[in-house]
Amino acid sequence: MSDLDDLLKTIPVGDIASQLGVDEATAGAAVAQAVPTLLAGLQAKAESDDSGDDVAQAADAGDGDAVIKGLFGDKTDDVAHAAAGQAPEGVSSDLIKKVMPMLAPLVIAFVTQKLLGGKGGAQQQAGGAGGALGQILGGALGGNAGGGLGSILGGMLGGGAQQQSGGAGGAGGALGSILGGLLGGKK
Repeated sequence: MSDLDDLLKTIPVGDIASQLGVDEATAGAAVAQAVPTLLAGLQAKAESDDSGDDVAQAADAGDGDAVIKGLFGDKTDDVAHAAAGQAPEGVSSDLIKKVMPMLAPLVIAFVTQKLLGGKGGAQQQAGGAGGALGQILGGALGGNAGGGLGSILGGMLGGGAQQQSGGAGGAGGALGSILGGLLGGKK
């Protein structure tokens, strides 16, 4: 089972469906598109020269909207449209834009847990960690993604040394290509 599948299993789709006012199938489809989108955004941020401090601080504060702004900036609408274009019918770009801030802290906590080698639960890493998450993500996002973060994100998106065959990783590759063009990344 891939890390992406593991991450998707941790997401409370029923709660998200309730918050969005949609059925679980629609929420699940939106989550399945938004998670690889967020991972691609993290990967693009990690590959950029940007320090990532804005994303790390927003993640530390649990501010999903600020994380999305830090990842995608003024291209958030374009990114949401690209993700919705890959989604099943009924998943609009507006729905993707609503679900991404809900998922951002969960995705970052999961990636942080992977960076730490699985030590501590995702909730422990996301909340109450003070500046620890900011330090980890700030260091990982600042500059070269060739190390742990790049390998983890590449593996989760279906690339890199941990490439998965089939499953959700393939969708991440196609979406990563689209998002790479939008975000100026290398994917």
